[in-house]
Amino acid sequence: MTRTPELVARIAQTLADLQASEMRSLMEEAVAREIAPDLILEHGLRKGLEHVGQKYELGEYFLSELLFAGSLVDQAMKILGPHLTEQALTEYKGIIVLGTVRGDIHDIGKNIFGMLAQASGFKLWDVGVDVDPEIFLEKIKEVKPDILALSALLTTTMGEMKTVIDLLTASVLRGKVRVILGGNAVNREFGAEIGADAVGLDAVEGVEQCKAWVKA
Repeated sequence: MTRTPELVARIAQTLADLQASEMRSLMEEAVAREIAPDLILEHGLRKGLEHVGQKYELGEYFLSELLFAGSLVDQAMKILGPHLTEQALTEYKGIIVLGTVRGDIHDIGKNIFGMLAQASGFKLWDVGVDVDPEIFLEKIKEVKPDILALSALLTTTMGEMKTVIDLLTASVLRGKVRVILGGNAVNREFGAEIGADAVGLDAVEGVEQCKAWVKA
């Protein structure tokens, strides 16, 4: 099987530069040349999305660029997906249950975090927005995640994060899952106050914290 690391590196760079048409042609070329799909996924798409996240952290990219990068990855996966091995689709760094708490229907930040987490190799279970605390608990029992990621944009829904953590503690599941909070409504002081393990002040920081946890 032909392996062309240079072409894979170009895919990563093209994604980082948000060059839509060139990226599509490179993906099609890589598949046609039978480069290992797992290599394209790990060192092309995931690496490129990491670069996008870094540019966001540095202030070179903003929300619109993150969303556009996500759409590029979706298009690339339509080309690559049929060629991926079962192993590549089932090997994960860790499992995350993600959702916006009850009373809050905002999902942009949640979706960006989810996109970056998946690109970093996590299996993601997104339970949506306006999620009852019991739903989080049921999903944790079902999929046994490493991390629970709670999102809230409205200050009026911050209390729901504490409700979820208290419910976890009462069910004896608290010691089996790390909890990270995200969203404009939260800060580190609030996270510490209600017993969360961490707060991600933006999606990139949140994913980096999750990566650090599973690496440890």
